[in-house]
Amino acid sequence: MDLHGKRRLIVVFGVGTAAAIALASTVYWFTGAGGDDGTPQARAQQAGLPSEGAQALGAAASGSVSPSASTAGACARPVGAAPAVKVTDVPVGAGVTGYGREGDTDPLPMAIAARPDGGSWLAWLGTDGKVHLGRLDCADKLVGTPTTFTGIDLQDVQADANGGVLLLTRKGNCGGGTLCGGSSSPCNTMHMIRFDLNGQQVWERQVTNLTGGRTGYDDGARFVWWYQHHGRLAYDGTNYAAYFGVAITVRNGACVDIHEGDRMQVVGPNGALVPGHDSFEVGCSHSWTTRIAWDPRTKHFAMVCATDNACRIAQPNPYRTVAAGTCDGTLFGGDLVLAQAKGYWTAWSQGGTARLEHFSTGASDQRVSTAAKTAHPHLVAYGSGRMLLAWESGASMTAQVYDTAAGKTVGGTFPIGVKDHAYQAFKAYADGSVAYPAAGNATTIRVARVMPMG
Repeated sequence: MDLHGKRRLIVVFGVGTAAAIALASTVYWFTGAGGDDGTPQARAQQAGLPSEGAQALGAAASGSVSPSASTAGACARPVGAAPAVKVTDVPVGAGVTGYGREGDTDPLPMAIAARPDGGSWLAWLGTDGKVHLGRLDCADKLVGTPTTFTGIDLQDVQADANGGVLLLTRKGNCGGGTLCGGSSSPCNTMHMIRFDLNGQQVWERQVTNLTGGRTGYDDGARFVWWYQHHGRLAYDGTNYAAYFGVAITVRNGACVDIHEGDRMQVVGPNGALVPGHDSFEVGCSHSWTTRIAWDPRTKHFAMVCATDNACRIAQPNPYRTVAAGTCDGTLFGGDLVLAQAKGYWTAWSQGGTARLEHFSTGASDQRVSTAAKTAHPHLVAYGSGRMLLAWESGASMTAQVYDTAAGKTVGGTFPIGVKDHAYQAFKAYADGSVAYPAAGNATTIRVARVMPMG
């Protein structure tokens, strides 16, 4: 039995006690420091959105949305000389799973996606054991009635002009095979769920490989066990890719061993698995903090993992070292964004300090030291030519803007007044803003939005 899917840093957060649902969202504002501007197309590319994201921004510039020096995109969000943070309390009308211990094998409570029209899809794991999906307007307020999907663990949500895709985990079957050692564990499955503009399911596709004839304890199975299995989605304008941690079943005589690695699968617009497109059965092993981005310049999906294979931040399939680390229990990967000219920036942490690393293929060619004293940095594209690094700071978060050309700081640090979660993600919007979903009270989610910066 191979039990190297290690549990790493565990931080304890409580979610507030239940409170009455407010009739309207509560908004809080914070401000920070300054940078530069960009075209609608550049903003959409930096946000990782397909062409309709640029079209939505172009509509504002062409007059279909009233143009103003103080607005950006179809939602007409104010553009400031410095980052301004708006925090909106979103009552969802039902119980929301709390942060818990934030262990890397624990359920992920919530995720957000940027819609091309400037609004959002908000997904959360309910206390009813279901995954919920709601639509947010330009003010980050819930509109319409949320939909519900069968799922025991939310992973990610992404959006496009026709709806979007959820990535979630469902209960699976271990079967009758025999483990070579250790105790039995759930053998779950990972699924993409395609939904339309009303949040209704269009199709679903399993991206693990369990079937009626292949259960978790059969040789060759790829499934979700207790190991770290969180995943992320990316969209190339046609296909969706899921990159996630996976359990790997290998026959060992009359019994099977369960290993841990990661897997990337691509699903086409009609719900069929698509071969190629940078997909693979197993990449890094053992793997955690799997991160993926679509690069329209190279027309490839780019990925990084943290792995105890040579203890490093690496690109998978084939292995290429981005940054050398140490297997001391403090090695964690952050997020991945496109650099301004070519290549990528990734945030990662060792010894409780975050670094920014620039690379194209393989070894980093530039490292930037940061002020972030954290095990779990978040990194996201922030408008044209900028990125935002955020991290836990006491009971809230702190953020810093950097340029994506040389990794230079832009202005000073500023607060984001919501609770951090080690494995949740900021998402970039085509208008240059970014948003993060965070714990509120028992039936409320707080959406922190860093507004566009001019």
